[in-house]
Amino acid sequence: MYATTNPVTGQVVRTFPPMTDEMAQDALEQSATAYRAWATWDLEKRADVLRQMAALHRRQSEELAALSTLEMGKPISQGRTEIELAASIYEYYADRGPELLADEELEVAGSGRAVVRTAPLGPLLGIMPWNFPYYQVARFVAPNLLLGNTILLKHAENCPQISLAIAAVADRAGTPAGVYQNVFATHSQIAKMIAHPLLQGVSLTGSERAGRAVGALAGQHLKKCVLELGGSDPLIILADANLEDAIAAAVNGRYWNAGQVCSSVKRTIVADPVWDEFLRRFVDEVATWEPGDPVDDSTRLGPMSSLRARRDVVEVVEDAVARGATVHLGGTVPDGQGAYYPATVLSGVTADMRAYHEEIFGPVAVLYRVASADDAVELANSSSYGLGGAVFSKDAATAAQLADRLEVGMVGLNMLVRSSPELPFGGVKNSGIGRELGRFGLDEFANKKLVRIA
Repeated sequence: MYATTNPVTGQVVRTFPPMTDEMAQDALEQSATAYRAWATWDLEKRADVLRQMAALHRRQSEELAALSTLEMGKPISQGRTEIELAASIYEYYADRGPELLADEELEVAGSGRAVVRTAPLGPLLGIMPWNFPYYQVARFVAPNLLLGNTILLKHAENCPQISLAIAAVADRAGTPAGVYQNVFATHSQIAKMIAHPLLQGVSLTGSERAGRAVGALAGQHLKKCVLELGGSDPLIILADANLEDAIAAAVNGRYWNAGQVCSSVKRTIVADPVWDEFLRRFVDEVATWEPGDPVDDSTRLGPMSSLRARRDVVEVVEDAVARGATVHLGGTVPDGQGAYYPATVLSGVTADMRAYHEEIFGPVAVLYRVASADDAVELANSSSYGLGGAVFSKDAATAAQLADRLEVGMVGLNMLVRSSPELPFGGVKNSGIGRELGRFGLDEFANKKLVRIA
């Protein structure tokens, strides 16, 4: 069942039944029919649709942000920030996309010419998560609508009103019938869609577990897939780092969106000479992140998305504490209703604890103390994930050298890697397959067609 459940109260506000099998089949057939016309539209006309989607996101910012506060507990100010980021993605592809899709001339041996043309594939399925319900849709939808693909969008079950609002935006922006469809699909219907010959690709942003399931189905049916999965991003702070900058990055990078960010700072790795000072100042700063009502503009830390999500975090923290980890702040479920959990700081986490290996998708920072830069890199690379990371040091050459050794898809030097429309987003290892955003987002679900001219 698709349902709006307010994380502040735990109360179910509204429910939506899943589609029938017949509706799922019809949606896929409509997507295939719409593709035949949409792919022939002039590129600038498709770009104009994206410009309208950007404008509508901005015009309806308060309404859309309020829905994310209601359905997943995002503080309203952070919701507005997400809406603007989503709008900037649609705008980026509207403005830069046609240039990025221009034919690429190749050097050829002998006479004649050769170009590579970036052409669409057909109907695509997007399976989206709840934590950034507008931004993550935008980074999949914008490049593929511009390219000429059609979209079936299956959003998270706890974001039904958000998914309907995005579909309404797409409709008002001028997408023809069948080009963008919201589908309240079941897991079995998703599997049938992936298997169907009409569907040409699937993109999932979600958990490692979901990625394995979708990737297996896509491989079985020879469908292109992009998988943006979890992360356990390391932030390495060397002894000569600017601690004020490093602490600000570590705190904001961990507790934004209640720590429910795949690319947030999950592991803060601190050089021994500055450990004591860093720990003290870090805990003092985290203590200012007090849980509050997400509709209040001043709130930075709202509830988690659901009681179930909080329970998952509680179990990992309790396991760490039972095995000897130290809690410097938080770590206790508060009294009262809702899915609130305090900003928590752990240290002393070891390899026999779940917190060492698993992605903690909540407001819990894990701090590690290391004796050397080599130890920091070894610890950073010990994770099965490889999404992002960062190195803080006043020695630019040393920071760059360590960054080159990190097994990640994105890395920042004296800054965190923040998502931006023109920059590729994605990871390695168990963090997924493929890239989104920038010119790379246009290439994932494209036919790179060679045209040879005599």
